[in-house]
Amino acid sequence: MTISFERLDGGPGVTVVDSVERRQFSVETPSDVSPSSVPTDEFYFPVDEAVRLDTDRLRVPTVVGTYVRGADGEMLAEIDFCSEIELPAGRYTIELCPPIKCYLRVEGTLSVTAGADGIEIETGSERIDFGARSRHERPEATVTVTEDPRDVMAALSTFGSALKTTSVERSYPTLRGHPPAIEVGEELSIPETLDSPDTGVTIEVPPNLRYVYPVASLAYYLGASVEPGPTPRLVTDHGFTHALSGTYGFEETVARTLKQLFLLDCCTRTEGYYTVDLHERRAIAEAVDLDFAALYDAPLAEQIEAYLDVPYGVVAEQVPEWKLTTHVAPTPDNAELLPFLVTDLAVIRLPSERSTAESTAQLEALSAFTRDGFTRSASEESLGSPPLVQPEQTDSIEQSWAGENAPFGASKSSIQAFQNRLDREPSGGDIDITVVCNDAAMDEEGDLAEQVYGSRDNLPFDVQTYRNLSVDALRAVIETDGDFLHYIGHIDEAGFQCADGRLDAREIETVGVDAFMLNACRSYEQGMALLDGGAVGGVVTLAEVINSGAVRVGRTMVRLLNQGFPLRAALTIAKGESIVGGQYIVVGDGNVDVVQPEGGLPILVRIDGDGPEYDVEITSFPNGDKGIGSLIQPSLRSEAQHYLGLGTQGPFTVTRSELRETLSLEELPIKLDGRLTWSSEVDL
Repeated sequence: MTISFERLDGGPGVTVVDSVERRQFSVETPSDVSPSSVPTDEFYFPVDEAVRLDTDRLRVPTVVGTYVRGADGEMLAEIDFCSEIELPAGRYTIELCPPIKCYLRVEGTLSVTAGADGIEIETGSERIDFGARSRHERPEATVTVTEDPRDVMAALSTFGSALKTTSVERSYPTLRGHPPAIEVGEELSIPETLDSPDTGVTIEVPPNLRYVYPVASLAYYLGASVEPGPTPRLVTDHGFTHALSGTYGFEETVARTLKQLFLLDCCTRTEGYYTVDLHERRAIAEAVDLDFAALYDAPLAEQIEAYLDVPYGVVAEQVPEWKLTTHVAPTPDNAELLPFLVTDLAVIRLPSERSTAESTAQLEALSAFTRDGFTRSASEESLGSPPLVQPEQTDSIEQSWAGENAPFGASKSSIQAFQNRLDREPSGGDIDITVVCNDAAMDEEGDLAEQVYGSRDNLPFDVQTYRNLSVDALRAVIETDGDFLHYIGHIDEAGFQCADGRLDAREIETVGVDAFMLNACRSYEQGMALLDGGAVGGVVTLAEVINSGAVRVGRTMVRLLNQGFPLRAALTIAKGESIVGGQYIVVGDGNVDVVQPEGGLPILVRIDGDGPEYDVEITSFPNGDKGIGSLIQPSLRSEAQHYLGLGTQGPFTVTRSELRETLSLEELPIKLDGRLTWSSEVDL
């Protein structure tokens, strides 16, 4: 069972736990309650498990997105920051949007009040039904393909079977399920259980992997079939045709088509379940002649034709910053990676033929700098770097590389790592974090990690710190099931330096830790070995790192990870804290995090000014809970609009008191006049 309900530790209430995604969410009650199971089909929206609480009041101790709905799911009110609502007797659903999707089902009068310290819910009856749904998604089946591109096209044609709706609501990440897995074998095999929707949309491309891979996300999002054709184009059963090549080239045209269709779906969906004031819709409505109300109920083919009749340049400014661009080599084995990329609606490009000389030169320059100080190399000789490639940079928030060699300036995708995440076993109990410091000269980082990890009072942690471990002891740490390993010390070609020798991770058959940071010189190969053994993702280095710079990067990573930033987002911020930051990359699944964020999406706040008013920008980073298509509403009294999550919103002009109130809600990383600090340390 993925979802379970437990009594709240430390007071009356209930905690709902997602044991696969390692998420939990608590509500408080006036007195002790004993949850009793109730049928899930009584909820309007799908839930995995549900219980009844014999109480007329609940308190949510954190500020989360909250929507009040009627008996038929219609939205009656959104509970904004510091607002309240009272409703007469009736049947209501209260939708809560913490890391676990939750619904409260009540009958009677209803009062909901939101303040800076939480949300109070009071009903006119003595019972509240509490349901929850896991965000965990697994492939429904596996499609076997050969190396023939036509087989891969057939596999992409099944991806639409994972969509939970073909309406515009599929632009919400929770309504896009995980596509079928792909396995390369000796013959094409598509399970009969896969039921792909008949959307009337076809994508035609030449039967060559160079054309097939880049259309994977577009095919998934549209529930389209992918067929061989002489030129790339999108075709609907209404007779509409849209060329997928032109002035900007094939890959860019495909990316623009996906982004435009997605953006306009997000605008149209405000006519449905979430009638919010969306910033992007307001801006676009002034520039285009689209009837969003009529489009909401129109067939998909009509929506596509209306959307693509608008020139991309008209809407380009409102396209949200895209989460991910992945550079995928057009090799048959990389077909197995596609289902994991399209769940993020990744823009897929072929690797650039650019020389790696530039990135190699950059690393050599950095290595020269590190030789002037104490490095984390286990050898007195300068260590070489793994073979490097520098992917062409794009405008996405994150870049990843799926090809040979190690990428400079991007994360390294790993099919094995994604598969490891799917195979994670349910885990109850504490969040297990292990800190290993195998050199006394690096105790500064070890001491900080020991202090910061597990310092959030509302989550259960088990933090263990070890120093100067032997080979056998470190092997035991790596093989034991755990959520995160933070290693501080030396690594060379022979492996991790231990008190009595070297431990080579390539010789470990089963890795128990899910995620890791190897803060040592040239830890890339050892990190990749941990992925091969069972880990999901980690942070590694490509070359030597000077100790002082490694401490700065490590210190920032510790605090960001402890606040719920996933690996890739945390490293994006932390690498800017040191000249050696460019030598760190993420390997495996960059979405993996150590703990859940306090709010929804992890955010970085930029503040400029010295009062009485300030300019504030809010940058939201993607994580495994909320992907592209999520909504964000800045926690500012002066800002009522919603924005499509991911990327930077603002600047907003706020008063000193408004800013203080916002910064008091949770511990946040702050860029104040270009310097990274934390909300608890800002004195306004």
